[in-house]
Parts: sequence; C-alpha cells; structure tokens
Amino acid sequence: MQIYLETLPSPIGDMLLVSSETVVLALDFADCADRMMAFLTRRFGVMETETPAQPSPFSAVIERYFEGDLNGIDALPIDPGGTPFQRRMWTRLRQVPAGTTTTYGTLAADLGNPKASRAVGLANGSNPISIILPCHRVIGSDGSLTGYAGGLARKRWLLSHEAAAVSGQRHQ
Repeated sequence: MQIYLETLPSPIGDMLLVSSETVVLALDFADCADRMMAFLTRRFGVMETETPAQPSPFSAVIERYFEGDLNGIDALPIDPGGTPFQRRMWTRLRQVPAGTTTTYGTLAADLGNPKASRAVGLANGSNPISIILPCHRVIGSDGSLTGYAGGLARKRWLLSHEAAAVSGQRHQ
C-alpha cells in the first residue's frame, strides 16, 4: 500500500494528512507529528511516505471544513486501525453532530457500559484521525473542556467554529 503525506494549512496550525489512495489513515496537527508517526509506526511498522503529485481529494474536503462546510468530512472514508473497542467508540464518536458536544460518560453508556468512561477517554485520546473522528466534541461531565492532544485552545476554536457554522455565522 502506498502511503501519502500532505501538509494542509488551517486557521489553527498546519495539519498532516496521511492517506492511501482510498482512505484517510491519520490527520493531526503538525506540532503533534511525533505522536502521529509513532501511532503509524506501531500500526504499519517501518514505512515510507510520499508526497502526492496532486493534492488528494481528502485535502479539499478538510479545507472546506475550515471554510464552514462541516458535513463534508462525514463522508470521508477512513481506516483508523485500533482495537475492536476503539473502533466501536470511534464509530459512535463520528455520529456526534457538528455544533454539539457529548461526554465520556454518555459515550460509555451509548456503548453499553456506563462505567467505561475511562476506557472511552483512552480510546478518544488514541484517535489517529483528528477532526474527522471528532474527539474535540467530547467534554467533561461538568461541561468543562478536557484534554485534547492538539491543545485546549484548538479544541475551543474547533467547537466555536462548528457552533458558528451551524448557526449560519462566520467564525472569526
């Protein structure tokens, strides 16, 4: 499998998009590259990436997300790997609508184990496909913003961006 690596500009920092010809494998902020590459190495072993000759169709959808088209990312094909529990959690996470948030406890209950909020948190923190698997939409049970690998300032920006787009406003 050929693996492509693209750098995408965003309003909150450059992002790295890793894909095959058919699916997104990883998406993270460039300043989190070490974490993303460690994940990819665990998954694929030693690998070589290539810059695609043309931007992938995935990159255009992500660019449109930052321009306010929040729903285009919902249809992107992804392959995050992970354990069976992680994949179940990420599938459920992808169902959290843009402009809304959920909690670790709610996700755990949705997955049939209300006491699994820590396991949900670990799976959320292991998410290799930022934004498309919207881990930024998960908040603490008290409504507080909790951990986000890209930093809480980015999480706050993403939530504000989505809320503005859903309400038909332009995010600053």
